[in-house]
Amino acid sequence: MPTRSSVFSPVRVAMVPVLSGCDVATAVSAACAIADEVVLVGLVIASSERVLSANTKEARGLRRLMQEIASHAPPGRRKVIRQGDVLVAAQPWQELVRYIAVHPPDLLVLDWWSHPECLNVSQEDILRSPPADMAMVRGPFPQFPQRVLLPLRGGPHAELVLNVGLALRPPLLHALHLRPTAATLQDQTAFAGLDLVLRQLPEVRLNWVVTDDPIQTILAESSEHDLVILGATAQRLEKPTSLGPVADAVIHNSRTPVIVVKRMRPLLWPITDEMSGAGAISILVDKWFAENTFRAEEFADLHELTAIKQRKGLTVSLALPALNEEETVGAVIATVKRALMDEVPLLDEIVLIDSASSDRTREIAASMGVPVYIHQELLPEYGARHGKGEALWKSLYITRGDIVAWIDTDIVNIHPRFVYGIVGPLITNDRVQLVKAFYRRPLRVGDKIQAGGGGRVTELMARPLINLFFPELSGIIQPLSGEYAGRRQALEAISFYSGYGVETGMLIDIFEKFGLAAIAQVDLLERVHHNQSLEALSKMAFVILQTVMYKLEKRFGRSALDDVNRTMKLVRYTRGNYYLDVEEVVEQARPPMCTLPEYLARREELHCDQTLAGAPRTN
Repeated sequence: MPTRSSVFSPVRVAMVPVLSGCDVATAVSAACAIADEVVLVGLVIASSERVLSANTKEARGLRRLMQEIASHAPPGRRKVIRQGDVLVAAQPWQELVRYIAVHPPDLLVLDWWSHPECLNVSQEDILRSPPADMAMVRGPFPQFPQRVLLPLRGGPHAELVLNVGLALRPPLLHALHLRPTAATLQDQTAFAGLDLVLRQLPEVRLNWVVTDDPIQTILAESSEHDLVILGATAQRLEKPTSLGPVADAVIHNSRTPVIVVKRMRPLLWPITDEMSGAGAISILVDKWFAENTFRAEEFADLHELTAIKQRKGLTVSLALPALNEEETVGAVIATVKRALMDEVPLLDEIVLIDSASSDRTREIAASMGVPVYIHQELLPEYGARHGKGEALWKSLYITRGDIVAWIDTDIVNIHPRFVYGIVGPLITNDRVQLVKAFYRRPLRVGDKIQAGGGGRVTELMARPLINLFFPELSGIIQPLSGEYAGRRQALEAISFYSGYGVETGMLIDIFEKFGLAAIAQVDLLERVHHNQSLEALSKMAFVILQTVMYKLEKRFGRSALDDVNRTMKLVRYTRGNYYLDVEEVVEQARPPMCTLPEYLARREELHCDQTLAGAPRTN
């Protein structure tokens, strides 16, 4: 079973200039620790007294040196070191700047002492206008940094500090927020967005320190660490080419190796509140996307996946919500049951949770040995509501598994991956609480398939709202997908919206209760299904908007929906006339299932039954 690495490296390509007589060992070691790939660029300094073509011997010697460096990565670093071009120029720094403009790296890594001297340029000239995001290293660089200190005060360079720190993956990443005694509003807002991100990164330890002497505070803290990463100042300086007084003092006085980073893009003045957190949120989302996005094929070894499930003592339930799906429900049940129950016991039960279908949906499921429930008849003391969310909520009551999975019953191209793909991350990764599916969604129009269609409400309503109000969730590719799975202990602790808002509400609740790292998404390749009418999609969008507003009410502690309209004016056209048809479309929430005494009693009963039987009950 392939395992998913938690390694995340936001820096894909780092560039290190190589010159004859220049000590690049520290820069190469740092680049290998930070980036996935290191590109070496050779620079031959041509004499003004010789034509450029007379430097072929020097170029050959430099290529040999680069080849030797590329073949000897730092010990323990399984990195790709690629030998790049060799440039011949009388002015090496200017030539490097022109080269980077055509072949931009994610990070330019320079040795603080060696590179400026060999490039015949001062540190000030390098810092005046960096040709790329830059890290200047004052070594020696530790082979395996164990305790890394990140002094942070917010601002644009802080995002790059965090990127580099996360890429190193040390056992301890210590973020130190330095706040002056008389902190201004700008001091507070500059760190606000970064603080939101840092609190959601379990690998980061965050400390707040109030001090009017940041230099001495950093120097004192650095003695307890083996690497310091800090950013250049984000303030205007009398000497604009400087790293800033704090970074200058630390890099010259700390006995601990130091990396100072500076962004390429010019700073906008003044730094606004809106700028202070956007980049940090992007780091958080990018990190999550790399770590928590899977492909179904990673879990295709069903025997091994089942062995892991059994070793952990887990049970898995599949609930199939349905409403008039007689054309497809039989194929869905047959495909999943044969592959995931008969051939391997990945699933412990399959149930159909029906919404009072008027066709043969229930009869087909029952004839195939699947227990059938009508959700309007379950928990009658709480009333019966319409909607898929109601069915999902009540399916928690009648299922038994530690993991509960749902897939729609209108899938035309059904495959076992629709189930093992969404339960795989929950079985293999104890941190994950909810898994969402995503896929290509071809749109069926008559007898033809349009490959680029589908997902209209997702792109026109759900994702814009999520990006606007819950940007941490903006990496979710298809928040409204109908295939998802979760741990019972998480699902029973959240509310369920009864209608189309169930997916949006579930996603936001899991995020707010368990954090972004508790959510994963899986690529199921392609899903072909019956698409809904434009009117139905309009109602869906209306309900999703209500759901997001409910969540915002909870966030800000004030009611808004009481004062807004709950009805939709639907435009009708009959016999040459337009008219308005008013329909009430109200989204209502069910309480967490774990708050129902009936549910708690049933869970206790099932627990006793399983204890007496000595094993989990299966279908």
